[in-house]
Amino acid sequence: STMFLVGLSGGIATGKSTVAAVLRELGCAVIDADAIAREVVQPRSKAYQRIVRCFGSEILSENGEINRQALGNIIFSHPEKRQLLNSITHPEIQKEMLKQILKYFVLGYRYVILDIPLLFETKGLTKFMKYTVLVYCDPPTQLSRLMKRSGLSQAEAEARVTSQLPLDQKRELATHLIDNSGERESTRRQVLRLHARLEGSRGFLWARLAAGLAVAGLGGLAYLLLRHFIS
Repeated sequence: STMFLVGLSGGIATGKSTVAAVLRELGCAVIDADAIAREVVQPRSKAYQRIVRCFGSEILSENGEINRQALGNIIFSHPEKRQLLNSITHPEIQKEMLKQILKYFVLGYRYVILDIPLLFETKGLTKFMKYTVLVYCDPPTQLSRLMKRSGLSQAEAEARVTSQLPLDQKRELATHLIDNSGERESTRRQVLRLHARLEGSRGFLWARLAAGLAVAGLGGLAYLLLRHFIS
C-alpha cells in the first residue's frame, strides 16, 4: 500500500485539538508537533541549554523547566526573539517528527496526520503534504473560547488572534475544511467524512517510491527523508 502525509492546522482556539482527538479515536496516526515541542526543550536537552543561554534563567520555573508562558510573553512582543527560538527548536522538532513518520511508514499506515499549529504560517512543510486540513470557527466564537481558556481580556485575545495568519487566508490554502463553530457532534460528523475521503485517496508519499531504490534499507530512507523534510 502507499502512504501520504496530511497537515492539520487551525487558528488559535478554533478546536484543532478536538479534531485531532476524533482522528485518534478512529485509529489514525497523529503526530502532535506541540507535544514534540515540549519534549525537545526538557531539561538537559540540547535545545534547553541553548534557550537558557539565549534567554536567561528568568524564563525557568522553580523546578528548572522552561516556563512556556514567560517565554511566550517575550517572543510574542519581539519577532526577532521568536525567530531565534524557532532556529533553536525547529530542527529538533523536525528530527523527532521524522522519526515518528518513519515508524508509521514501517508499520504500513495509510496516511499520517501532522498536527502543526502554524503550518500555513511557516510554509516550509506544506509542500510535503498531500492534503492540508484547516479547523476554523467564526471570529466571535474564537475570541470567546480564547478568553475563557487563557483568562485573557478581549484586547489581549484579539492581539493573539491577529498575530496569526487570518483564517480566511488559511481557508484558501487548505484542501479540506472543518467548521468547528457549532456542537461537537457536528464537528465529529465532518471528521468522519474527511476520514472516509482520506481512506479512499490514491495519494502517496514520495518516500514510498524511494524506498525501493534505497540500497541501504531503512538507513538510506531515513537519509533521504531527512534531506527533504529539514532542508
